[in-house]
Amino acid sequence: MRWPVMFVQKDENMEERGLELLAPAGSLDSLKAAVQAGADAVYMGGNRFGARAYAENPEGEALLEAIDYAHLYGVKLYLTVNTLLKDAELEQELYEYLRPCYERGVDAVLVQDMGVLSAIREWFPDLPVHASTQMNLCGPGSVRLLKEAGVSRAVLARELSLQEIARIHQETDMELETFVHGALCYCYSGQCLFSSILGGRSGNRGRCAQPCRLSYEALDHGKSVSGKTGKPLLSPKDICTLDLIPRIAEAGVYSLKIEGRMKRPEYAAGVVRIYRKYIGRYLKDGKEGYQVDEADRRELLLLFNRDGFSKGYYGQHNGKNMMALSDRPAKDAEKKAYEELIGRLRADYVETEKKIPVRGTLLAREGMPLSLCVRGYGTEIKAEGEIPQVPKTRPMEEEQIRRPLMKTGNTPFVWENLQICMEGSLFIPVQELNRIRREALSGYEEALLARGRRPGEKAREYIKPLRSPVPAERTLLHISVETEEQLGAVLSMAEDLKRDGIPLMAVFLEQETMEERMSELTERVRGQGLEAWTALPYIFRMQTENRFYKHPELWNGADTDGFLVRNPEEYMFLKENGMDGRIILDHNVYTWNRRSRRFWKKQGVWMFTDPLELNVGELRAVSGEDSVRMIYGRYPMMVTAGCLHRTLDRCGKRPETWMLRDRYAKEFPVKNYCRDCYNIIYNSQPLCLFDLEEKMRGTGALRIDFTTERKEQVLKVLDAWRKRDRLDAEITRGHFKRGVE
Repeated sequence: MRWPVMFVQKDENMEERGLELLAPAGSLDSLKAAVQAGADAVYMGGNRFGARAYAENPEGEALLEAIDYAHLYGVKLYLTVNTLLKDAELEQELYEYLRPCYERGVDAVLVQDMGVLSAIREWFPDLPVHASTQMNLCGPGSVRLLKEAGVSRAVLARELSLQEIARIHQETDMELETFVHGALCYCYSGQCLFSSILGGRSGNRGRCAQPCRLSYEALDHGKSVSGKTGKPLLSPKDICTLDLIPRIAEAGVYSLKIEGRMKRPEYAAGVVRIYRKYIGRYLKDGKEGYQVDEADRRELLLLFNRDGFSKGYYGQHNGKNMMALSDRPAKDAEKKAYEELIGRLRADYVETEKKIPVRGTLLAREGMPLSLCVRGYGTEIKAEGEIPQVPKTRPMEEEQIRRPLMKTGNTPFVWENLQICMEGSLFIPVQELNRIRREALSGYEEALLARGRRPGEKAREYIKPLRSPVPAERTLLHISVETEEQLGAVLSMAEDLKRDGIPLMAVFLEQETMEERMSELTERVRGQGLEAWTALPYIFRMQTENRFYKHPELWNGADTDGFLVRNPEEYMFLKENGMDGRIILDHNVYTWNRRSRRFWKKQGVWMFTDPLELNVGELRAVSGEDSVRMIYGRYPMMVTAGCLHRTLDRCGKRPETWMLRDRYAKEFPVKNYCRDCYNIIYNSQPLCLFDLEEKMRGTGALRIDFTTERKEQVLKVLDAWRKRDRLDAEITRGHFKRGVE
């Protein structure tokens, strides 16, 4: 058994580590600007599979040239493949997409999808893989899971505190990356369906339309609590952590990541320049001599901000001061200062490229071929030329030879030092000096780039095909509830539902809302001859884990038939504490493809809840006897550390349900789960697929999900299910027919 989590202060004698400054590159110009401004590494997407589909992502040869450009300057390039992949994309497209980048020497691939991770480990075993923040990594357990699966770096959830980060570092020794500057999502990354459901633009596919930046009105029992004009209640300020660099580093973070692939090159250059300065200051002077100049803070504000900056979640869980609630337009003086700053950054970092210093030696001897050696970065290359001619009149002087050699022209190099060693009476034509210079510098460039390149891998046809899903011979029904009122209504119809064509087998009890009476409620369910499952919280962080250790009766020895798991941290908590019962992954632990399901099957998972963004045709490729499909319920659109009650100074530390009204007068229920301090924003309309039962054939189980419903609504829904009728209410088909792009 693992024990309750305690924070251990970092040993002050711990050896000082270097830090990586990681910059966004949404275009080739942004890549170059970030490199020129001093980035140690950049992250960039190609034209497929990246979480910023609307950035100016390069494709084909341009992407390979981007890898070369970064490597010439000693900068690493990480390729983003951090979206969820449909089965056909993974099996038919991903290998051919990655192979040229792998051979060119891309330094790592950033992934969200467990299936993609598994495929890369199989196809390119020596290619480093970084786990994206989209994986929602909130604790050491999930990081250990990924480390065992072959991940070399974890990009942690942005919502974690310095205390939680330090604990992950101490318990896993994984290389860690966190965001230090730029935009924050309101939702836990990877847990947002808002843009997907409202407009079909999925954040899990890199196409988020950012509905969180719009204005909303918050309602408590129909009464406005935010002002009827509406406010951007879901729009966090950008973060700026210049003041926190020493504390972030000492918590164990190695890579400091700047957000901003959708922003202009000048932004990338400006932010990198300033963070480069302060990382250097910290590494040189330590935290005792560390201080931030106000002029640099003002410059970052001028480059971009939303109602100022916050320091993110490093020191607080949520709060009004983290939100961009006002939308003040820029003043004329600010606009002018901004344009002047952009102009300077463009001139210094976008329109100007710093040359790479090299050292060289030219040997010119009478009767011997010319030799020009170029050295730098641990690499040396030598080019040979013709034998110098006998001068007809006066022999050449050193300066006459040096002058054409110094003209490095359009190459990325500049001579830091060039020695000319001459012996004898010599004449060398200028065209020969130009030729040997071009050959030597070109050879040196190729030698630099060759160091990172890899040989070609096995051909595509040798990749083993995966087994198709096995259809279920019999389909069962699951029902999940969050309140005792809902449970009572379900149990009142249990006998009728068990006699149905698709019989009720199990009831899922929400841990977050029913924890105190879980044992008693479990007995009520089992008394009806049904299985009773525990639905674990959507978010499982240090606070939750400590509570579970304090009350082991919640999970250890509880009379439950299994667990509905909603994040990898919960899975690892159960596994590492000897719980070997049945586990069903919920829809937000994504299994879009067969490889992701195979990964979790090897971990001992029993069944999978089908993703909510795949259409019926795409589901057929992955669903079978081990699948559960949601046929009724409100989609959880966002799971957030931010809390509307805290934002509006109305925190009563008790669960409530508010409504969030948008500009079209649609109302989205918002439930605050105070036990673990998170909110869930639900869709305005419930999903209902009751009349489409024929399309569910072969699925192991169907699930009806109750969240905000009262007793009368529960009974009405169950009656409609028994009749296989469309519900007499406003409903949605979700993505069952349309899917996502």
